[in-house]
Amino acid sequence: MRRYASSTDVARLAGVSQSAVSRTYRPGSSVSPETRQKVLAAAETLGYRPSMIPQIMLGHRSRLVAIVIGGMYNPFYAGVLEEFTVKLQAIGHQVLLVHVDSGHTLDAVIPRLASYRVDAIVSALAILSPRAADELARFKIPVITFNTPVKNEWVSSVSCDNEAAAVTLADLFVQRGAKSFGYITGPSGSPAHEERLAGFRKGLAEQGVNDLKIATGDFRYEGGFRAAQELASDRHSIPDAIFCANDLMAMGAIDAIRTKLGMRAPEDVMVAGFDNIPEASWAAYDLTTFAQNAPLMVDKALEIVKSTTEKHASAGEIRIVIQATLVERGSTRAA
Repeated sequence: MRRYASSTDVARLAGVSQSAVSRTYRPGSSVSPETRQKVLAAAETLGYRPSMIPQIMLGHRSRLVAIVIGGMYNPFYAGVLEEFTVKLQAIGHQVLLVHVDSGHTLDAVIPRLASYRVDAIVSALAILSPRAADELARFKIPVITFNTPVKNEWVSSVSCDNEAAAVTLADLFVQRGAKSFGYITGPSGSPAHEERLAGFRKGLAEQGVNDLKIATGDFRYEGGFRAAQELASDRHSIPDAIFCANDLMAMGAIDAIRTKLGMRAPEDVMVAGFDNIPEASWAAYDLTTFAQNAPLMVDKALEIVKSTTEKHASAGEIRIVIQATLVERGSTRAA
């Protein structure tokens, strides 16, 4: 069994006290340049790396930021995770990845996150219930939600303007000649889906349309495939245009329209999604969608993380909303 070098080993080899070794690795502590050089040289020889655990136990920052992901099946969030990981490490933090099932809340993982003494939590797609937000406030752990806004004095959020994007899409569908409309939802309780639905309703109402068929989805390909069929009791009743709460469901809907309903997309049914995942540009789908500026959203979230961890305090209710960009492709092309 491998034995790791200890601070005692380093002190013995360097010819200094163990407390001198501790001071060398403690930011802001007093240690002479000569002693520091001896300690670092001995540590290099022995392969010594100081454990962060004692510092955490003494109340120092862990420099751990928990990223809670609830939808790793979605390529959009895989890209978001990479952005967070690279940029957090660049500013001296390490990532603790925690997965919860999509549509579930953070409640079950809060005790674990508190025990790890994380400096902050970024919640991407996982739902933060009011109870969970209150519990995190009790532990004084700042929380930043990513596309999942929650009203709580300890919680900040960075999201795209889902509602405005959906209004734009409603206008596009009408301009393309659609007369009937459908919407495929995300999981119940998803703020992003709820904002997109609200915006789509609003945009249609502005065009004088009040009738909207809704089918329940789950942000997955299979959910879109199933929901598209639910929107059509027969091939003549399917809406002219369908807005799906994300791209994966839109891809499933297009495949169902073609393979199960015997219709064409976009000639018979126009379909649009949200997220602009790489697969949306594939020739088989050529999907109209909305691109979220993930790099900018991540940067804004990290500004909040940096502010809260440096001040050891909540950032308060910071709300940052970033515009999504319409990416128009062939799936909404008029026949």
